[in-house]
Amino acid sequence: MNILNGNISQVQSHEGLSLVRVQSKDVAFSAIVLDTPETSDYLKTGNEVRIIFKETEVMISKDLNPNISIQNKLLCRIESIENGAILSQINLMHDQQAIKSIITRNACEQLDLKENDTVLALIKTNEVSLSAHD
Repeated sequence: MNILNGNISQVQSHEGLSLVRVQSKDVAFSAIVLDTPETSDYLKTGNEVRIIFKETEVMISKDLNPNISIQNKLLCRIESIENGAILSQINLMHDQQAIKSIITRNACEQLDLKENDTVLALIKTNEVSLSAHD
């Protein structure tokens, strides 16, 4: 599981859903949560939260400026690649924060990913979870 820290910068709620913007260093994350500030105390602007997303939800792009709908984009450097028979774990570094991505080995080979490559890690808004920071 990838876990980053950030501060809530904006909450937009409607009918029990909230679109939450969280600032984590130089990156603004977006997350959809099934709560509102009225139902969850942690959903307040300025509160520190944990940004959580699975390794299998991190897509990799060598195109550093893709014209796509994914909002969460992290510029990363590949630290290492661990190839298995079917899957590859891509160990990334973003602003001194380690992030992992698990993609198929076939995709890793098609992208010709190598150590020290600069790539974009992409995470869909609905795949990001938030939790109150302890």
